Amino acid sequence: MMMAGHFGLAAAVKAKSPNIPLWALLVSTQLLDIVFLPLFIAGIESMQPVAGNGYGGYLFQAYYSHSLLGALLIALLTGLAANRFWGRRGGVILSSVVFSHWILDLLVHRADLPILPGNLGDLPLLGLGLWNFTMASILIESTLIIVGAILYFRTILATARAGQKAMTMTVLKGVTMGVLMAFLLFVDVI
Repeated sequence: MMMAGHFGLAAAVKAKSPNIPLWALLVSTQLLDIVFLPLFIAGIESMQPVAGNGYGGYLFQAYYSHSLLGALLIALLTGLAANRFWGRRGGVILSSVVFSHWILDLLVHRADLPILPGNLGDLPLLGLGLWNFTMASILIESTLIIVGAILYFRTILATARAGQKAMTMTVLKGVTMGVLMAFLLFVDVI
């Protein structure tokens, strides 16, 4: 569902923002889906299969967590909270990472993303529908993963202190992140 692509973006941002913990970037890039989960369990938001069980095979009714205004509000609140821990720059970065989720979803989702929470005003739903073109979706997501993994791995290698233990931990971190993103892409595709 583009989860691995979101994580690839988080890895790329981590490469350029070493002061922000990777866990904060990973949570931020998935925060809209984290908000979706309790709303889904409560029956407020939903998803229905539309094209089988494969890649992008669902139509989402995430009218609160994934509305344009809702995503902006979640991003703003995240930025304000992050500002307390990682300063203004960290708050802006994490806020941007939260909102990047909506931008990436806009590319791949069918027209199921509302502008206003609850789809107030019954405005047109947004989505460019790249999920209808499986190979293009996989190519874009794979590119996000590969670029993110390369940038992340290069950064941790460059910042590793001299010494075998530090180098071993650096390589382990990079391999772990790469395996996680590859696994998530595999899960997305099947």
